[in-house]
Amino acid sequence: MLDAANIDLKGFTETFYRDLCSGELPPVLKTLKILKEEKIHIEITNLMIPTINDEMSLVREMCLWVKRELGSHTPIHFFRFYPLYKLRSLPPTPVSTLEEARAMALSCGLEYVYIGNIPGHEGGHTFCPRCNKMVIQR
Repeated sequence: MLDAANIDLKGFTETFYRDLCSGELPPVLKTLKILKEEKIHIEITNLMIPTINDEMSLVREMCLWVKRELGSHTPIHFFRFYPLYKLRSLPPTPVSTLEEARAMALSCGLEYVYIGNIPGHEGGHTFCPRCNKMVIQR
């Protein structure tokens, strides 16, 4: 039996999935909804790639979809991109972009929003959504 899953929601446009992943966005969104219906704990990871999927209007759209379809308690992790393999010409994701995405997600009503691939960053900790007290320090 599956108790939990972390799903990469790599972007929030058809173009991104087609051009970079050779895939499609709707099956990913459908899978997330099915997991929720089956009462499986879901966490979402979004690797933020500079100039590719870091537009804040799309981050907002994605976060509103997550809140509406999966619930405000669904954790989302914005991960820093580092230039490797096929995307070596791009810079690492600026920390400020990840912080802006986190702020956007929180303003959309998501309660558990994290920043990943930046050791020691405050956005890696878990905070109570009610009182904002740190409950898990990483």
